[in-house]
Amino acid sequence: MHIHYVSVLVYLVVTIALALTIIGLSAIFGKKKITPAKMLPYECGMDPIGHARTRFSVRFYIIAMLFIIFDIEAAFFYPWAVVYRDLGLFGFVEMLVFIIVLLIGLVYLWKKGALEWE
Repeated sequence: MHIHYVSVLVYLVVTIALALTIIGLSAIFGKKKITPAKMLPYECGMDPIGHARTRFSVRFYIIAMLFIIFDIEAAFFYPWAVVYRDLGLFGFVEMLVFIIVLLIGLVYLWKKGALEWE
């Protein structure tokens, strides 16, 4: 019964050995002189200016949440498209209701000015 787990054990041993080997080799060959310039955080090739704990506008988070909502909407389209023929008219109407509810929310946000970036 336990013979079936031998391949999993071999895989586990090989992956741990490989990880330890890579870490060990990088520790041996990767020792470099540490300078203040190397210890700075990398920001697209630019030197960091100012404090890292600056405040962002609430609009930034609203736009991010809206992106996530409509991204999730797009994720619902894929499984629906796969079983579209099996669902028939019922599936079409349900997805139409789903889209209409999201469009009502989008129109509401548009009218409130939540999509305006200043």
